Amino acid sequence: MKAAAAKSRFGALKIGDELPQRQFECGNVQLMLYNAALWNGHRIHFDEPYARDVEGYPGLVIAGPLLGDWLHQCVEEWLGDDGRIVSIDYSNRVATYVGEVLTSGGKVTAIHPEAGEAEVEVFISNAEGAVVTPGKVVVRFGESW
Repeated sequence: MKAAAAKSRFGALKIGDELPQRQFECGNVQLMLYNAALWNGHRIHFDEPYARDVEGYPGLVIAGPLLGDWLHQCVEEWLGDDGRIVSIDYSNRVATYVGEVLTSGGKVTAIHPEAGEAEVEVFISNAEGAVVTPGKVVVRFGESW
C-alpha cells in the first residue's frame, strides 16, 4: 500500500511545487554539542570572545554542516515515507550566527518519471531573505528505492 501511495504522490508532482518552509534558530548549546559530535574544534563555533575579537565575526558562527543537515531535514519531512534522498549538494555562501532565525525550503525543478526521481532546489535564507545556503537534492519515490 505504501508503494502505491508513493507512486500516486510522484505522479501528482509538478515542477514548481514548493516544499513547506521550516524555521531554525541555533542556540549556544546546540552549536557546541553539534561541533563536539563532529570533533570540530574551530573556536569560532564555541568561543564568542575569540570569534568576535580575533576573527572579527559578530558572534558565534553556525557550522556549515549543520545548515546542510537542516536542508536534509526539510526534504526528509516533505518526503515522509514516500521516498528517500539520493543525493544532496549545497554551498554555504554567507556566514550565519547563533540567535539568527533561518528558514529552509525548496521547490521541485525537474521530474524524471523513468527513474521515479525528482530534483529539488533547496535553500536556507536569513531574516532579510538572502539565501545563505543554496543547494540541490535528488529524491527517489516509491518502489525504485
